[in-house]
Amino acid sequence: MLLLLNTYPLLVSEDLVFRSKETSLQSSVSVMVYSLSGLDRLSEENVADAMAVVEESALSRILVTDDAGKVLYDTRETGDAVGEYVLYTEIVQALLGNDAFSCTYRNGAFRSRASSPVMYQNRIIGAVYAYEYDREQAALLAGLQSNLMRLSAVIAAVVVVLSLVLSKALTKKIGQLLTAIRKVREGAYSHRAEIRGRDEIAQLAQEFNSLTDRLQTTENARRRFVSDASHELKTPLAAIRLLTDSILQADNIDLETTREFVADIGREAERLTRITEDLLRLTRLDNGVMEAPAAVDVLPVLEQAMRMMSLLAQEKGVDLTYEAGEGCIVLAARDEIHQVIYNLTDNAVKYSAPGGAVQVSLMQEGEEVVLRVSDNGVGIPEEDLPRVFERFYRVDKARSRAAGGTGLGLSIVSDTVRRRGGSVEAANLPEGGAVFTVHWPLAKGGTA
Repeated sequence: MLLLLNTYPLLVSEDLVFRSKETSLQSSVSVMVYSLSGLDRLSEENVADAMAVVEESALSRILVTDDAGKVLYDTRETGDAVGEYVLYTEIVQALLGNDAFSCTYRNGAFRSRASSPVMYQNRIIGAVYAYEYDREQAALLAGLQSNLMRLSAVIAAVVVVLSLVLSKALTKKIGQLLTAIRKVREGAYSHRAEIRGRDEIAQLAQEFNSLTDRLQTTENARRRFVSDASHELKTPLAAIRLLTDSILQADNIDLETTREFVADIGREAERLTRITEDLLRLTRLDNGVMEAPAAVDVLPVLEQAMRMMSLLAQEKGVDLTYEAGEGCIVLAARDEIHQVIYNLTDNAVKYSAPGGAVQVSLMQEGEEVVLRVSDNGVGIPEEDLPRVFERFYRVDKARSRAAGGTGLGLSIVSDTVRRRGGSVEAANLPEGGAVFTVHWPLAKGGTA
């Protein structure tokens, strides 16, 4: 921009001066040619008489030559060239019958030259040459150039100052963002980039903070998951260790007591197996390892799960009933649908009091397949409803462990259904009890 500012206006101004000089100088030469046009031939005397009636001008030099290039008239006060032959380019062009003009700008002055032929009855009898040496307009152009240079210097200084200020502000923001990235990389997930403004760096910082929030949430969930998993695994392991120590340290333990201890060890081992299987299942879900979806009719899967759960319901004294409609086809895997139905029904039966009732329904509602599992127990406390699908979360921890639960069943249900495009929610019934509702997208045109 500064280069353009210092060149373009000067070039334009110089071109304008050239055009102005050409117009004015050619006009002056035309006047002189007109004063000589009545002569049949040119001589020193008649040229001097004809030029005497021409108004004096500011031209630096005027030459009049005959048709051979011999100078007949010269206005230069000292060292005139009268009687000599001159072959300036412009005079040669004029003697050939052409108007000529040239102008140069150097050393602080405009040097302009113009010439035209003198004609008599279509015959060239001589030439008029004019030369102008102009410092005044050159001084104006030099002043313009000087002003542009000063203006450029001011602009350059302002640009430098603004560049320093902006670069300092920009590098400061980038430095803050880099510091935040390094701290988060080192594990300080609670650190946030405090960058104000609405520019791209501030927006990038907001996106970074949002990403860090999600990272912190994920890290907290991971730590809580590891802690809960460790605790869940430690409990049966501690029980097994206590039972084995009791057997080993007792000198006169009877056979019946030993069998009871071994049976307890077996139950704790089964509990470890269930926890391990649930953890592996959740890990596969987190890694996206799932069977390829296929059109599955949910009704046969429901009937199979109800046959399996009926024995547990009879042992608990719980009335288990179900109703189902036709055409409930979803895109999923048969085993995972069975897992969802089994986990929800098992959860409802285990936490129902003797004499309670569990109802299971499977219906097609619009473009969805809806599974509902409800009971008539005490329900779920309102403050616990949003968290029932969290991993290892239990509403009643003591009761859940006594029932053999791992705290992972509802998490498996939620993750499995969500990854197939469905949803699951928990709610309390107005008449008492809780209901779990699963929504699967209906497989259109699918066959099972």
